[in-house]
Amino acid sequence: MSYFPASLVSMTTETNEKKPLHGRVCLVAGATRGAGRGIAVQLGAAGATVYVTGRTTREKVSEVGRATETIEETAELVTAAGGEGIAVPTDHLEQDQVRALIDRIDRERGRLDVLVNDTWGGEHLLVFGKKTWENDLDGGLRMLELGIRTHVITSHTALPLLIRNPGGLVVELTDGTTEYNGTRFRENLFYDLAKNAPLRMAFGLGKEVEEYGATAVALTPGWLRSEQMLAAFGVTEENWRDAVEKIPGFAVAESPAYVGRAVAALAADPDVHRWNGQSLSSGGLAKEYGFTDTDGSRPDAWGFMFADEKGDPDVNDYR
Repeated sequence: MSYFPASLVSMTTETNEKKPLHGRVCLVAGATRGAGRGIAVQLGAAGATVYVTGRTTREKVSEVGRATETIEETAELVTAAGGEGIAVPTDHLEQDQVRALIDRIDRERGRLDVLVNDTWGGEHLLVFGKKTWENDLDGGLRMLELGIRTHVITSHTALPLLIRNPGGLVVELTDGTTEYNGTRFRENLFYDLAKNAPLRMAFGLGKEVEEYGATAVALTPGWLRSEQMLAAFGVTEENWRDAVEKIPGFAVAESPAYVGRAVAALAADPDVHRWNGQSLSSGGLAKEYGFTDTDGSRPDAWGFMFADEKGDPDVNDYR
């Protein structure tokens, strides 16, 4: 099944040279699973060369503790989709490893067109229902390292290569839009900080890269049907709707391919700079670019959550 945006799907059956991102070099930092994997595969479907990084390989499992998804598998999916996937084991907290990664991309390709900062892996540390001083401090600080420090190290190291050629795109992945997060507490201070920082990073980086003809944005999926989320609900991608009976709001959940389509659409847009510094969502971009999720729907999870705070919305109006 093709996960490429519906508006451009016909191009995926053309020769590689006719695909919209043919010749483009992308780095998806944190592409082991979830949104990162979905984004990498969609960039590949558009014909891009995609370097995929993460800490879980077929030989080593990260602290997340999931051996079922690896960066090698993600790279293979990228290639199978029509691009070229290259797996590079990288801990984005280790500056030397990130520097070696960017040096390799420069040496092998001589350019970087798209940087996607999707490093995270802090779900196992997240505890709700406790005050800041009641939470484990080491766990909270680790979330800040995983969700903020990794992004800063990667952008600091990769941007000199990205701005070498005009038209570069930086995508800071997070959870929540500026509109939503700006007026709501995400119920855990460490998580709140980790997911607000990429929004501010996109704004600041947009100011810094603008003179080089580059664009920086923040992007959030909605309620993501990641491998971890599906496992937590005891369902699979094939029968995910079985979880809706227990959690009605899950009806607006989206596959990782949906946010992947959003990034592919942004990367292929010659007028992408109009979004510079802004906070975007997969559901909002679906309306703009005309792509759909894998089932043909256009879920708008953030629109649903706004409406849910005010009343009892019909979930079908947001899918």
